[in-house]
Amino acid sequence: MQHIRIGSRGSDLALWQANHVKQQLEQLGQEVSITIIKTKGDVVQNMSFDKLEGKGFFTKEIEEALLNKTIDLAVHSHKDLETNPPKGLKIAAVSEREDPADVLLVRKASADQNQTWSLKKEAVVGTSSARRKALVKTHRPDLELKDLRGNVPGRIEKLRCEHYDAILLAKAGLDRLQIDLEEFIVVRLDPKSFVPAPAQGVLALQIRENDEALSAIISQLDHPKVRKSIEMERKVLNLMEGGCQLPLGAYHTLENEFWVAYAEDWRLGGNVHCCTGMEPEEVVERLKTHL
Repeated sequence: MQHIRIGSRGSDLALWQANHVKQQLEQLGQEVSITIIKTKGDVVQNMSFDKLEGKGFFTKEIEEALLNKTIDLAVHSHKDLETNPPKGLKIAAVSEREDPADVLLVRKASADQNQTWSLKKEAVVGTSSARRKALVKTHRPDLELKDLRGNVPGRIEKLRCEHYDAILLAKAGLDRLQIDLEEFIVVRLDPKSFVPAPAQGVLALQIRENDEALSAIISQLDHPKVRKSIEMERKVLNLMEGGCQLPLGAYHTLENEFWVAYAEDWRLGGNVHCCTGMEPEEVVERLKTHL
């Protein structure tokens, strides 16, 4: 048995994820503790994601702690990770996959059952994701987009206080936190048309590359089929040379179905291009013929 120090962000969802892995490791007979680490994305709250400089703004400080050996294991939302990992680190396991879909939470006072997503015309929708903004404008060009930052409960509170008519969130986070949503209309957006971020709904368990003893332990938590699917999704992101704020969605099912959506010049009203295929290279080649 060894003492495994997990590094995590301090949000409710990040701590749920860290504690989820902690419990799994304890069931394997390990001693585990959690260290909270603030990242740039946690500190800078007055800018939308696409305006923050650089990549990995929810992961860099945690990865540095791994390399400095102040922690032994990082638990990330896989979609936040760069496609090219820092030298000396590796993903030793990926978790089971929660529902990868996005969800639209609609205030009941802003509902209109005759409109797409049961949301009234010209409603204000909160999100800071470039991908979500582009997809919203494709499906509902009448809607007004407004930046939304903060942890999951904080975002829901902003919706509750009528700063928005609706907000977009990942279903996985809502499911994990088991938040009571009865006061809202909950619209699950089909991931085949509202394509999620690559690896959405999956946790990444990251360790130092040369930590063979810990690797043997963590590998027991790995889900190979999920790993294969998200590797294909993230390869699309890599081939498009983007980070987690590229306006790109990729979704590969365990049934070997593959959807990709990419928005070129989305800030200027550019269209979202959608492609399907069997392999990442094939999908990206098709995608680039439209750009």
